[in-house]
Amino acid sequence: MDVTLVTALRDLLSGPVAVAIYRCVGEPGEQRWLTRARLNVADAVATADSLWVDPETLPRLADHPRRLECLTQRSVLQQREGSEWITTFPLATEREIVGVLELHSARRLNAEAQRMVASVLRIYHNFQGLLDYSERDTLTGLLNRKTFDESFLKAVSELPLRAQTLACQDRRHVGVHPRYWLGVIDIDNFKSINDRFGHLIGDEVLLLLSRLMRSSFRFNDLLYRFGGEEFVVLMRCEDEADAAHAFERFRLNTEEYAFPQVGRLTVSIGFTQIRAGDSPAAAFERADKAVYHAKGAGRNQVQSHATLVAQGSMIEARQLSDVELF
Repeated sequence: MDVTLVTALRDLLSGPVAVAIYRCVGEPGEQRWLTRARLNVADAVATADSLWVDPETLPRLADHPRRLECLTQRSVLQQREGSEWITTFPLATEREIVGVLELHSARRLNAEAQRMVASVLRIYHNFQGLLDYSERDTLTGLLNRKTFDESFLKAVSELPLRAQTLACQDRRHVGVHPRYWLGVIDIDNFKSINDRFGHLIGDEVLLLLSRLMRSSFRFNDLLYRFGGEEFVVLMRCEDEADAAHAFERFRLNTEEYAFPQVGRLTVSIGFTQIRAGDSPAAAFERADKAVYHAKGAGRNQVQSHATLVAQGSMIEARQLSDVELF
């Protein structure tokens, strides 16, 4: 949608030098600008930052004060910079301002052109709402199960290429290339929470847990609710230790959080590395088996499927089912 928006505005406006959408991402105090789509006048296709970009490489909000002013004031701003005029529009969701649209033009954008852009942004806003409704869980706002396959298969498609690249490089650099990991999170004894406090309180627990997930994981880790008390994380990091650390951080944050009325609760987590040629079902099955092992070993812990297999605590199936479950 962001690519479509910048393309449409470049075609509709007379003589824009560039059109771009920048999103505000990250935790408060560490927020940065993520380029969602940028199209220069001579470009055939828009460019954008990778979904898995290292946040440390992105510019901080303060590095672009004009965008930041537009974001905080929630108003259209115009400023001349050299031979160009730069006009910024705030981008809003139902709840907040999430970024800015930035237009570079040779001439100042007149009132009629500004009204036209504002009208297009209202349409964009409505479509974004429909997209969120279809792709996100209505209770938690996390991505829903039906959006999982596309992101998973995109990650898998990069693995063979990365493996070929590594084969041509010095072995000393092999470990620096990130890999993909899939984690399954299950709330311990969630049925007893519904039985004791009712489904309304159970829903509140799910909502609060989803907020803990957002604050515990990075902005570009993909967070899903698969239904009930089951959540999934798709992340990219360098090795198993980093993945385990991320899941352990969330487990600890959950254990230490005081849920209203319910009090303390815990989660069991299993995770696995995504392999070249993996299917969503195969990877999910491995992580899910690690979750069941965690529950059987006392709950409130993080287990790696690969480590369990290496320890002899679990036997890996020689041939995983070809049936696609998602």
